[in-house]
Amino acid sequence: MTPQLKTSNLPKIGITQGDINGIGYEVILKVLCDSRIFEGFIPIVYGQSKVFSYYKKNFGMEEMSYTLIRDASQAQPRRINIINHTDEELKVEPGFSTPVAGKASFAALKLATNDLRTGLIDALVTAPINKSNIISEQFKFKGQTDYIKSYFPDNEYITLLVNHQMRIGFVTNHIPLREVPQTINKELIIKKLKLMHNSLIKDFNIVAPKIAVLGMNPHAGDNNIMGSEEQEIIKPAMEVVREQGIMAFGPFPADGFFGSDAWRKYDGILSMYHDQGLTPFRVLAFDGGVSFTAGLPVVRTSTTHGTGYDIANKNIADPEAMRHAIYLAIDILNNRNRHD
Repeated sequence: MTPQLKTSNLPKIGITQGDINGIGYEVILKVLCDSRIFEGFIPIVYGQSKVFSYYKKNFGMEEMSYTLIRDASQAQPRRINIINHTDEELKVEPGFSTPVAGKASFAALKLATNDLRTGLIDALVTAPINKSNIISEQFKFKGQTDYIKSYFPDNEYITLLVNHQMRIGFVTNHIPLREVPQTINKELIIKKLKLMHNSLIKDFNIVAPKIAVLGMNPHAGDNNIMGSEEQEIIKPAMEVVREQGIMAFGPFPADGFFGSDAWRKYDGILSMYHDQGLTPFRVLAFDGGVSFTAGLPVVRTSTTHGTGYDIANKNIADPEAMRHAIYLAIDILNNRNRHD
């Protein structure tokens, strides 16, 4: 995931601060401290310059400079640009979930998403938030993805988890396991397969992508012995998309599929529910996975790790996921430009 862009026409990449008490600023600082990264994009951090300076000092990065701007149109190349969501003093309490942190993470996200929708930035990379402290009268969403999606009500999306060798999408996301069987239906699987197929072509520049579909039940139902969803729902959905030219294979039992390395043969994998796909991804994507919200007219990526309260402000957080999230956003922008 290395950006291939001319320095004369660099994309503006917005980066939200996430939870100010987590590892968001640490991984952002560690990525942006390497000046070579500015050859690929213009960074705009949506956050608070005083909090940025607080962590910069704590991590011994005093030599890092930044430009405080009021509007994304003022962003300068080869500089760290910061847009303050507030000029007020924010109480930073590393490692703790606080109302102040929740309010700040939402304010930065709102500001950045507005700029993304209006085209002031070319892509958005979000640092992790704490869902428990961001919930408010203004934020009643399950996460940042659903909030960003609310700006584009006419578009469906599919979450793709990506690393250099794997792309996993989900039919269902953040819902209780008991609700999965009643949520999954033929139409939903068809929709998700189409979204994944189109994204693999447009966003990842893959010609004739092959998609593996996982079963929902143990052993993919074992011919209806352990469940009938594979025969009654999943296979009929796959037959529909195959007639439309989408190469979908399966449904495969998840354990054997990942245990045998069969996943390496496919360009994309469609998982039926959250942990079915996320668990093997976290094990196999040891170099820092990225979440991509496919299907929207804008480009948004994020790290797959959380706020990391337990290691906050200890200067031990790994920045690779943030670096990969930025590079993936640039790669997708490049690929979309090729298809336009």
